[in-house]
Amino acid sequence: MSSIDISSKGTGFQASRRAVAFGLLAAGLASCGPRIPGGSTGSSGGMAPPPRPVPNADYDRWVAGFRGRALSQGISAGTFDNAFAQGGGYLPDVIEKDQNQTEFTRTLQDYLAIAASDERVSKGRANLARYGSVLNAVEARYGVEPAVVVAVWGLESMYGERRGNIPVIAACSTLAWHGRRASFFEQQLVAALKILQNGDVAPAGMTGSWAGAMGHTQFIPTSYLLYAVDFTGDGRRDIWSNDPTDSLASTAAYLAKSGWQRGVPWGVEVRLPSGFSGPVGRGSTRSPSAWAAMGVRSMSGGTVPDYGPASIITPQGRSGPAFMTFRNFTAITRYNNSENYVIGVGHLSDRLRGGGAIQGNFPPDKYGLTIDDRKRMQQRLTAMGYDTKGSDGVVGPATREAISAFQAARGMAVTGEPSVQLLQMLG
Repeated sequence: MSSIDISSKGTGFQASRRAVAFGLLAAGLASCGPRIPGGSTGSSGGMAPPPRPVPNADYDRWVAGFRGRALSQGISAGTFDNAFAQGGGYLPDVIEKDQNQTEFTRTLQDYLAIAASDERVSKGRANLARYGSVLNAVEARYGVEPAVVVAVWGLESMYGERRGNIPVIAACSTLAWHGRRASFFEQQLVAALKILQNGDVAPAGMTGSWAGAMGHTQFIPTSYLLYAVDFTGDGRRDIWSNDPTDSLASTAAYLAKSGWQRGVPWGVEVRLPSGFSGPVGRGSTRSPSAWAAMGVRSMSGGTVPDYGPASIITPQGRSGPAFMTFRNFTAITRYNNSENYVIGVGHLSDRLRGGGAIQGNFPPDKYGLTIDDRKRMQQRLTAMGYDTKGSDGVVGPATREAISAFQAARGMAVTGEPSVQLLQMLG
């Protein structure tokens, strides 16, 4: 099995994966991207047709120069030429997506409204049942519980429905040629060529996101080489087909190698005592009994069991929900270091096993609105003909467009921003 040397695996590698993950998750979830209503759930995931390569002489010259560098790293001439003949080409749409990433963050409350939505929980439980025997076998080998693997799958591609359909060779070569993060994407391109050379997939079948992440659980090429496994035993580590078996096993292998401990929770929601002044943040660890001595309790009022060294985090400040996190929280950060992402995976896995919603109160948003306020705003706008495309309380592009249309129709300044005044106007 071929591999690629990633000397910065512990730090720079994770930062690189996060850079790609931002493009994939768009501040939260890959599966929040635009979809064609009624679209299929195959490898294209109901997404728009993949972009077509366009002629670009500068790109062609770059590919010709890169060929020598690739061959010097063990890529055969046949693999290289076949890969670019079948799956290469300049994709200006990829450059546009890379340049137009909107740098914004969701609050944890908004993030969880998407990550653990009723739809995602329902589909996750159905997939837990559908692939129960596979997931049990994966757990037996790697020690990662089925609900955790399925939660990663749910956040990364909505259980395989939205895997991406852009040729990875074309995407990575376009981004490597373009120059921004050129070294990173050239590294991904070499790794992708090694995957093809290993025979795991044909060039035409190596598709993924615009940033080169692939399969049901969105592995970038370098992480694929490090962690992907052939669980079906057919000689290929196939994360691209409709069968998710190798993807699920590869995710478990990734988490296992990142230090996952079976039987230990990622974290638990806790109650902090009034006036709690203890340290918060992932850098401050205590035993659960030490936290208990400081007045920290489980949501039921008892002492949190001793699952090992623990930290207290308060993602939305001390007036919001608090969590005691354990070693498995850190294991998930190896997959994606976003705190919201880790809590999203952990909480979704809990919900898949029958757990309830977060019990702590979330503070109002920067507009002074609670999530229930935002849901009412969306419902009323939609009822008035300004469709917000749902009423989950998360203010996204559709809601902002609806607000803008309402404001324009009323002769107001068009900001697209929610407000207490707007909610009052809506009645």
